[in-house]
Amino acid sequence: MTDRLKHKETAAMFTLMVLGREVPNQELQELVGFTLTGRPRTNLNNLGYVESKPTGPRKSFVHVLTDDGWGWCEEELAADGPPPPRGQSTLASALYVLLGGLNGYLHREDKRLFDVFGPATGAPDSKRAEEEVSNVPLEERIRVAYRELVREPRGWVGLVDLRPKLGAPAAEVDAVLKKLSSAGKVHLVPEDNRKALTAADHEAAIRIGGEDNHLLSIEAL
Repeated sequence: MTDRLKHKETAAMFTLMVLGREVPNQELQELVGFTLTGRPRTNLNNLGYVESKPTGPRKSFVHVLTDDGWGWCEEELAADGPPPPRGQSTLASALYVLLGGLNGYLHREDKRLFDVFGPATGAPDSKRAEEEVSNVPLEERIRVAYRELVREPRGWVGLVDLRPKLGAPAAEVDAVLKKLSSAGKVHLVPEDNRKALTAADHEAAIRIGGEDNHLLSIEAL
């Protein structure tokens, strides 16, 4: 069951979901006619659904959905989730019907919301595209690749599947994963069923504390 958000908070969540990236308040104002400030911003930050940071000379906020925020949106779309907020307009009611249809499509195609609205990280056969991906911070590439692979919020993803999506040397990936693990931002564990491990799994593993870890889970980055 998702937390029941107020109308403006819900509108902000769905807007950030559709845009699938960091969005400044100025752009929110232009697109949907309001900014995410004050109590709505504080509430979404405290719930862990939205990460906001001041930027620019005027310290205007920029917002992005967290992993938990994507999870809230998925639950809100679910057919067995809570009803839409009371007192909404007929247009808002129709929106929830539309979102329910989208949820049905995602289930039929075995896809996640992030597959539809998240930033594309596929590497077309062009040098320019590869350069653009390489300019994205490695931590962000890890988060995006994880979202593409995971099947449920905070689920486990094999490093053997994650590494090819990052476009970075193994040593660099290991250094960032160890840093994030020490900070408690990611969880790394060994595969319980060692017999199921392939040579590729062993090669992709990261060694921490004298133990090879094969699986990754992210709560928030």
